[in-house]
Amino acid sequence: MADRRFFSRTPLRAAVPACCAVAVLAAAAALFASHAAHAGNTGNTAASDTPAPSAAVQTVRVSRGAVSQTLVAYGTVASAAANATTVSLPYLARVTRVLVQPGQTVARGAPLFVVQADPNAVIAYTQAQSSATLARGELARTQSLYRDGLATQSQLAAAQKALDDAQQALAAQHATGIAAGANTVTAPVAGVVAQLTAAPGDQVQAGTALAQLVADNTANAHAANVSLGIEPADALTLHAGDRVVLHPLAPALDGLQAQGRIVLVGAAVDAQSQLVNVGANVPLAGTAFLPGTRVRADIDTQTGIWWNVPRAAVLQDDRGHYVYQIAPGNKAQRVNVTVKVEHGNAYGVDGALDATRPLVVSGNDELEDGMAVRLAPAKQGGAQ
Repeated sequence: MADRRFFSRTPLRAAVPACCAVAVLAAAAALFASHAAHAGNTGNTAASDTPAPSAAVQTVRVSRGAVSQTLVAYGTVASAAANATTVSLPYLARVTRVLVQPGQTVARGAPLFVVQADPNAVIAYTQAQSSATLARGELARTQSLYRDGLATQSQLAAAQKALDDAQQALAAQHATGIAAGANTVTAPVAGVVAQLTAAPGDQVQAGTALAQLVADNTANAHAANVSLGIEPADALTLHAGDRVVLHPLAPALDGLQAQGRIVLVGAAVDAQSQLVNVGANVPLAGTAFLPGTRVRADIDTQTGIWWNVPRAAVLQDDRGHYVYQIAPGNKAQRVNVTVKVEHGNAYGVDGALDATRPLVVSGNDELEDGMAVRLAPAKQGGAQ
């Protein structure tokens, strides 16, 4: 009898759809992975094509040379004490005429005043003349008696001494310039009348100033013809020979300037201005810098050999001052510097700068060390 086995078909029918579902899920996962990998490769390509960030900058060439610290002082032309000459009389007199006025240029020997000596002073001069005449006669008479044996050697010596004394007294009176009648007072030096202190009719005592002249001594390179005042702390850095440039303060003379040298630096503080007096010699002949002109002086001091960089190129942080130069590959390179002097819109600095590399003067506040840079178009009159 044959053996017959019967199997149920229900489980088999259920397994077929399950297998199909697994196959579909596997195919979908493979397709998703393929798309994801393609998308990743596309993103990497796009990222690699994006340029690195860079800053637009403007640069200049850097050079090393003489740079000075500029100090500013104020003063007056031709008011230094060494330039002033006071006109006075050694005797009591009355002013009858004034022949000049303030600001007038006079030559040496030019008439300034007409005066009349006091009568008592004239009498003293006349008495000195009479005494000299009398002593001269007495000496002649004594010499005659001495030759006749009627006078002694002592009497002759006394007569000679009396004449010498009388002549010395007359010479002293004559040196004062005193004379009867009108006397003309002349200029002792060539220059400009800076001040008049006498007027017609004034009775002036001996030694009283009648006028003040500012001598024309611009030919003397060692004489100060400009008087300046400077802060005591700044005066310690000044030395004779430092270069000075004058600028008039009057708006009508704006743009004029004159160059000279410092010839005198005071060693004390002026009691009135609380400044240190400084004298400068500046050739001013034929210029608009007339005596009495108020001026500003730019004085170059502490001159040294430094890197001359524009003020805009120097930055500062907690590490100190620094600049940026363009290294090969258009990369910003920070260079630490020490500011030594200031001169107008520039600094004199010390540091490890490279003269062959451009110096950044615009856009440097956005830079970091090693950052990529590109040259921006220069503005009209700007850096290049």
